[in-house]
Amino acid sequence: MKNKTNILFITSDQQHYSAMGYLNPELKTPNLDKLVKEGTTFHRAYTVNPTCTPTRASWITGLYPSQHGAYSLGTKLMENIPTVGSIFSQNGYKTALIGKAHFQPLKSTPEYPSIEAYPILHDLDFWKKFHGPFYGFEHVELARNHTNESHVGQHYALWMIEKGYNNWRDYFLPTPDFFKSPEDKYPYSTHKNPKPGEAWEIPEEIHYNTWIAERTNALMEEYKKNNSPFFIWASFFDPHPQYMVPEPYASMYDPTKISVPEHKPGEFDDKPPYFSLSQIENPDFSDFYEEEGNGIQGAGSHLRSKEIKAKNIATMYGMMTMLDKYIGKILDKLDELGLSENTLVCYTTDHGDFLGQHGLVAKAIHHYEDLLKVPLVVKMPGTIPEGKISNSLQSTLDLPQTFLSFAKLPIPRNMTGIDEKSVWNGEVENIRKYVMIENQHQPTKLNIRTYIDQRYKVTVYYDKEYGEIYDLLEDPFEYKNLWNSSHKDLKIQLLQKFISAEMAKAPRPMPRIAGA
Repeated sequence: MKNKTNILFITSDQQHYSAMGYLNPELKTPNLDKLVKEGTTFHRAYTVNPTCTPTRASWITGLYPSQHGAYSLGTKLMENIPTVGSIFSQNGYKTALIGKAHFQPLKSTPEYPSIEAYPILHDLDFWKKFHGPFYGFEHVELARNHTNESHVGQHYALWMIEKGYNNWRDYFLPTPDFFKSPEDKYPYSTHKNPKPGEAWEIPEEIHYNTWIAERTNALMEEYKKNNSPFFIWASFFDPHPQYMVPEPYASMYDPTKISVPEHKPGEFDDKPPYFSLSQIENPDFSDFYEEEGNGIQGAGSHLRSKEIKAKNIATMYGMMTMLDKYIGKILDKLDELGLSENTLVCYTTDHGDFLGQHGLVAKAIHHYEDLLKVPLVVKMPGTIPEGKISNSLQSTLDLPQTFLSFAKLPIPRNMTGIDEKSVWNGEVENIRKYVMIENQHQPTKLNIRTYIDQRYKVTVYYDKEYGEIYDLLEDPFEYKNLWNSSHKDLKIQLLQKFISAEMAKAPRPMPRIAGA
């Protein structure tokens, strides 16, 4: 085990890049701040897609969403797609995923079956027997709910029962009518959503943060005892909305002392036309609807009072502080087991969040830095520089390739990211010249691609004349869209770079070994 590098992958869900104490004095995250001091932090790290399923599938395949096929929420990663977990398993590693997977949708059909769907989510007899394999992870313990969602069940529910909470269902919403079926064994609950700023009544001892940390630590102990190298993914759910957290975290931050981002009057005047729809009461997004579309995240009114936004941010801060506590328990266990020296720790999130910036809330269809940029911190004592802040461009598409590189395992040629090991360990300052973000929320009518280099960002919309160009150096808050301005030469240059980047994405599963 000492000769092999372990991989400890820790993720949050829908976290704004600034939601860490070392960047935000209003927020307390001492364990994450310690990780920053002990490792290297990248301030120009970007998601590959601003929604959950596509990004999470990219993390385990090393492919863009348009390549692995799980291009949007409500799709699934097909089981025949090779994954990084399988490579680790084939090379003697123990592989485990604890927490959120979201590789499959909440609905299952004969053609596209899903075990992350109703009613099997609530079939605890099934989950007693099933622990994998699942997308290359030989051992999984799963949950599907953010905060109090009715999707709760799977291994998380079994753990709550083990803790003596046979009434576990009382802390989560009832199954909505459109998911109900006679086969659902746990559809009922009297629980209701707390109001903004109110505490979630779930006891901390059965919160999913406690579960994920406890089970991750137990697996690390087991693998250490058996002298087995490991690739463990501790996949947390917070601070994804709906924002709620139990006490003492719910009242830890005073909403009246919270900085609240606001919409700047006129800032959407030069933006794509649908941006302004976010600032009216009942916007009409029917132009974007199409067959097989099935809903658009963020296509609605984003109007919220400053008071509500302040309460939500204060609660999100509480969620981050609680999350930080349990991440700290995992990192402390790693130290206690004497595994820190030969373990690569990587912390990130799947995508960002809007907390009022540009008048927007939650995740949406607006490719601002708030949504696309993500925290990325890596640590490995003696290998990765300590206390370093890097502005190297990073894409979370590159994570599986880089994990394999640190483990000295072969990287499949079909992966389309970049091995960032030499950047992470400080040998070179940067490799990437640009990052690409995909967002195919609808099959054709809302299909977005963004190219970002060290200075500029260009966003292109499928079959649309409008677009976006920002000078991130001169205009870091992206108020001035240069798409229709006098910067014609810049637009041509950036679109040429965009086209080249799109062409460069194509996988090359083998070299040319002959002339014909």
